[in-house]
This record gives sequence, structure tokens and C-alpha cells, in this order.
Amino acid sequence: MNRGEFALLARTAAHLQPSQVTQRARLRAQRAALRRFPPARHWLLAGPDPGAAAGWPARFSPLDARVWRNWPGFGALRQGRIELLGMTRVLTSPASMADPSGDQSDPADADWAEAHWTAADWEQADWEQAGAPSLWRFHLHYWDWAWRLASEPDRADARAWFAAMWRSWHVQVAAGRGDAWLPYPAALRAWSYCGLHRDLVAGSQIEASFMADLSAHAGFLRRNLELDVGGNHLIKNLKALAGLAVFFGDARRLGQALDQLTSQLAVQVLPDGGHYERAPAYHCQVLADLVDVAELVRCTGQVPAPELLDAIDRMRSWMRCVLAPDGQVPLLNDGYPVDPELVAALRPGLPPAEPLLVLPDSGLVRAAAGSWRLLADVGAPCPDELPAHAHADTLSCLVQVGGIPLLVDTGTSTYTPGPVRNYERSTAAHNTLEVDGADSTEVWGAFRAARRAQVTDLATCIAHGGVLTAEAVHDGYRRLPGRPVHRRRWMLTETGLRVEDYVTGRGRHAAVVRWHLAPGSELQLNGAGAVVTSPAGEFRVTVSATGPITLATETGQVASGFSRTVGAPVLACRVTTVLPVQISTSWQQAGGREQAAGGREHAEVSGRTTIGGTE
Repeated sequence: MNRGEFALLARTAAHLQPSQVTQRARLRAQRAALRRFPPARHWLLAGPDPGAAAGWPARFSPLDARVWRNWPGFGALRQGRIELLGMTRVLTSPASMADPSGDQSDPADADWAEAHWTAADWEQADWEQAGAPSLWRFHLHYWDWAWRLASEPDRADARAWFAAMWRSWHVQVAAGRGDAWLPYPAALRAWSYCGLHRDLVAGSQIEASFMADLSAHAGFLRRNLELDVGGNHLIKNLKALAGLAVFFGDARRLGQALDQLTSQLAVQVLPDGGHYERAPAYHCQVLADLVDVAELVRCTGQVPAPELLDAIDRMRSWMRCVLAPDGQVPLLNDGYPVDPELVAALRPGLPPAEPLLVLPDSGLVRAAAGSWRLLADVGAPCPDELPAHAHADTLSCLVQVGGIPLLVDTGTSTYTPGPVRNYERSTAAHNTLEVDGADSTEVWGAFRAARRAQVTDLATCIAHGGVLTAEAVHDGYRRLPGRPVHRRRWMLTETGLRVEDYVTGRGRHAAVVRWHLAPGSELQLNGAGAVVTSPAGEFRVTVSATGPITLATETGQVASGFSRTVGAPVLACRVTTVLPVQISTSWQQAGGREQAAGGREHAEVSGRTTIGGTE
């Protein structure tokens, strides 16, 4: 670690709570003990008596069963392949396809699908998948994909295949080791196992071993709660413990898990209903977890705690406010497309009728005028103690016109450290202003953030003529010479959007405002602005500034899934001058009424770009 990296680490650690450090040390010590001291395994994996298992109530069906029921992957599993996160990998090959050298045939060959497959082929399956990205391996070890098997009409066939796969996994994956036995994957897998038992395991030859393994999951999770991380990880841990307690008929453990979950709700569910990590995709995950736990409790004949039901109601209300007109979940902070079936299952309800709505605790402003919709990010990038999913996107925004995206968030296509992860978390990847090439929040590594932008002076109003106005200030660039401060004002009407950016401070600086257009858009620079042809229509963009401004086209990448991005044009508005400076950008549909652009300097422009391919 060099001096700069050490400084970043120190500035990141300064936000942590002392208990997080001690909990991390405890978890690492326990993990080392599982690897190096076999006798420790007896205690660290000791769980409830497998013979005491009562199973889940027959009428309880978790959301996973609904989301995975249409997964078309069972046919591929029969051929030793599995597709997760849009990436297909081979788990095992049929013995009949092996050549004398021991090499396996290419699964793309036509003979692959016609090979003679048997359950014995799973004995040599590769569950480690060392060449796969870590997030893909995590999903492999969740076993939530196995819900698809539980919906197969030929139940006997599905049970046989599940038994073959599970035996292989159980033999090859040592308890307490590797990605599979990190607390988060173990929690999701334990929940899946509890639900899959009735349809795929009960009464089978693997049941005794399966129940013993599930007991070990319960013991492991009790002693490995992610108190060092918190957030959605801890919610998953506690959900799994509640599910295990019901499965093993342990009322005391169930009460403990629900009490811990209730205490977390006061921390993680903000008063406005948003999840405190401020990533809408993870908000959906946490809401789904709470819905599952509440329904499981009901199916045991108990009444869920009022705090749990209240949190669910508030989180549903929050979703109503932030969903795009087409029902898509906005990709703020770490975001990925959320399954529409899951969104529907969460029952967010109809969007609010108010034209201007503030979610003050989450730091979001929603404005609607005519066919225009604006979602502005005016909040903290993350909780103090949990920067994992933060992006440097303060004062960014998303815009739809006629229910179709015009300005988009680039989203998240990877959690792997490197240039792509760095870009997707950067200020340059969002619809906001960058100063001197710096990020408004010091995001670094895969999940860390040092100095963070602080937002103040949030104000909203409906002005004369129905102009919806919101503005806020952030100090994320105060660490730069001259201590620049960024103020942004949005003004939305039925005819368009005007955004004014002000940078105050001292000295000469380079300020760049970037506008990320939806994939499939075409951008033509034209005089003091540009013409945008997008899926949402044709728009005139007018840009002005109080200093010499240059417009340029850049190529951005918008996440379209795991390890997949789609190219899209970016309008970059650059000013290098002595502070203070103002940059104004107006967006209108072609044929709309003109708006004054403001400012004193015309733009120097060149170029044209049309981008819509896949990387």
C-alpha cells in the first residue's frame, strides 16, 4: 500500500464505528479457525437438532418461488450448464463427451446436448468456478435458482436432479471455506434450502444429510452475523435466522431474530421510507426480505410486529415516489435492473399525484410537469459507516419525457475492482458537474469512500407560472485549492427543463457538466447547443456560461446487465475560468416554446455521434 492509498484508507476508516472494527476482527478470527483448527468446527457450526425440524408452513410461499418460476434454466442444468446474471458457465460435463486425454468437448458442439447424461456426471462438477467473477460465484452458491426445479411438473425427475447436484456441492464445498461460506451467500442459501426442502428433499435419500447441513448453516449464521457491515447484508442474515428458526421449530431463536430485525429497522429504514444505503435496487431487496419475513410469521399463526408492518408500508410508499413512469427502478448509486415481476410482487401502488415531492431523508426530489419527469439526487451518498454502494453522483438527475428515458444513470455492471468499477462510481459517469477531474465523493476500491460530499440548503417551490424549482448545494470539492462549492438549480415546466450550475470559490478551475443520454440517442452539436434525437423524441439543448465554454461529445457506457454495457452519447459542457462561474443548460422538445438561455458566452462546438451498440 502506497502513501496515497494509506491516506484514503485512513479517511475511510474515520467514518467507521469502533464496533465495526472489532466485529470484523472477530469474524476473520472465526474464519481462520474454521480453516486451520478442525476441532473449532464442532462449535462454530453447531446448530439445532436436525431431528427437531418442523419445516415451513405448507401455505407459505416466498417471493423467490414467484420470481424464479419462469427461469428457463432447467434444460441447461440437465446439460451441466447454468446461466446467472446473463453469463453461462459449465459446471460439469458428461463422461461420454470426454476424450482419452481427459479434455472435455466444447458445450457449443451439437453433440453436447445429445450426450447421455446421468446423475453420476455431477460427481466431478466444478462448484469453485475460479475463473468466474466473484459476484457470479456468489449467485451460484445462493441456490435460489433451484426454485425453478421446485416448479417442474415432473416432480420425481426434478428431485433426482436436485439430489445429484446437492450431493456434488456438499462433497466439494467445505463448510466454512471459500465464497460459498461467506455469511451473505450462506444466508441466502439457508433461506433457499428451507423453502426447497418440502418439494425437492423431504422423504428422499439425501434428507438426513441435507438436514444436518441446514443445521450447520444455522449454527454458522448465529456466530457470523455481519455486524461489521450492517445494511442489506445484515437484513439477509436475520431473515435467514428467522427462516431457520421456523424450520426447526425454535420459538426462542425466532423471537431473538425478529427482535434483532426490528432494531435494525429503526436504523436502516429512514423516516421517509427509503433504505439508508440510498440505492433503489437494494431498497427493493430489503423490502422483499421484510415482506417474506412478515408473511412467514403470519403463516405460523403469529402477528408480525407493528414496526415491521410499518416499515413495509413506508418502503412501499417510497417506491411509488421513485419508480420511473414505465415502472423501472432508477439506477441510483449501485443499481441494476430489477425484475419487473419482483417490482409487481412488492405492490408499490400508483405514483403520487403531487407535482413536486421531496423525500428529505433519502435526499431525492421528484418533479412532474406535463410529460416531463425529473428525479434529482440531493442527499448524502451513503450512511457514514457503510460506503459500499456509494457513487460520486451528488446533484445528479434522471429525466423521462412521455415515460421514456432522456437522461439516464449509467448504472452498475460490475463489482470487480478496476477501471470499469472506477468509472461507474465516478462523477464523470453521472449527470452532474465535475471540478478539475475530481470526484465529488472520494470513491475508491470496489466498495470504499473516503471524504464525502455533504448537501445543504435544499429548497423547493412551485413558482409563478407552474415552474417546479429545486436547488441544493454540496461541498464535495472543498478539498481542492480555492475550496470550490457546487450549487445546482432545476426548473421544470410542461415545456422543458432548465438546469443552472454555479461554482463558487477562488482561483482558476476546470468545470465540466455532463449529460448522459439514453442508449439509441443521436447527438448533433449546433452553435450554442445541440440537437438530440432520442427514443423520447427530438430535443433542442441550449448551453451558456459566464466564461468561455466548449461543447463536445463523449462516449459513455450504460450498464445493461452483469458485465454488459451499451454505448450512449454524452454531452460535455466544459468551462475553464476563474471562479465563480455559472453554466446553464436548457432542454426543450423540438417545436416547443423558446426559453432564454442566459449567460454571456457562446459555445465552441464540433462533432456528431450516434451510439447504441453493445460492448
